[in-house]
This record gives sequence, structure tokens and C-alpha cells, in this order.
Amino acid sequence: MVQPDEINKKLETIVLGGGCFWCLEAVYKNFKFICKIEPGYAGGHFVSPTYEEVCKGQTGHAEVVRITFDSSSISLEEMLYIFFLIHDPTTVNAQGMDIGSQYRSIILPSTLDQMKRAFAVKKKIEEEKIWSLPIVTEFKMLEQFYPAEFEHQNYYELHHEAAYCRAVIAPKVLNARKKFFRFLKN
Repeated sequence: MVQPDEINKKLETIVLGGGCFWCLEAVYKNFKFICKIEPGYAGGHFVSPTYEEVCKGQTGHAEVVRITFDSSSISLEEMLYIFFLIHDPTTVNAQGMDIGSQYRSIILPSTLDQMKRAFAVKKKIEEEKIWSLPIVTEFKMLEQFYPAEFEHQNYYELHHEAAYCRAVIAPKVLNARKKFFRFLKN
């Protein structure tokens, strides 16, 4: 049975990569407009890659998250604006100490309209001079998304005491919560 609050939702999906997929998943999970988020792999040339294969950097895939959101509550443009502020889109194949093409900044739209809108957000960010260096985010139409293995789902929630979670993910989550508090879940 459809719930009353489900009737007015307009679902849209976008695939984003900005470093380790654990980080993006942890940040976006805090927002009330997220309907589903799933870590995975996309943007490469290898069929059904595993985490180990992607980490070797030979599949061409990036660690990404596939985000389904309610676009009647937040626009794609706002989603992408958040994306450009929660990771460093000016570094090639790296986010902090995570180095390799699997950690590149990438937007994988599923429609030409999403691609056009993503480029417009990038242009706006550049015009606002939020970053002092040029944005190097890759834009590529989504061909295939491969869900990550079970142990990579909800990683931060399940392992928040792990060193990587405390040192890398927790500060990103806290920063995003401060910057985008109006979108937080109650």
C-alpha cells in the first residue's frame, strides 16, 4: 500500500564518485531527502568488478554511490552543489590519502538533461570561486553500475569506531552536517 507521503515524491537517481564510497554514503545518509543510497563501482571497462579488482586500479571503475532522492524536496542542482563541497573536486585521482583512479571525482548522469544540469552546477561553483584550483571532476554518461559487496554497505554505521572512520569519515560527516543542517533528518 502506498503511504500518503510517498504520493508526492518525485524520485531521481544520480551516480557520484568523490573518493572512498564509504565517505559519500555516510555524508548523504544524514539527509532527509535521500530515499536510497548504494555504494558501488562505475565508469570503468571491466564487467562485474570486485572491491579488490577496483582497488588495484586496473578496471577503470571509480568507487561511487548511486543515490535515489526525492527531487520534489531537493533539486538535482542542490544535490550536486553539496557534492562539490563535500569532497575536493580539484585533485586528480585522489582524495586526501586515498590515491588512485578509483578515488577520482566523477559524475555519472543517466540522462542528457542530468549531464547538462551537472555542467551548469560545475560552472556555478567555478564562478563562485569556492575552490582556488580548477575543478577536474570527470563527467561521463552512466553505462553500468555494479553494487559493492555486502560488507561495504552501511560501512560507517557498522564500523564507526574503526580508525579510518574516525580519522577520515567522521570529520566529513560533521562538516556536512554543519554546512547543510537544513537538509538533515530530524
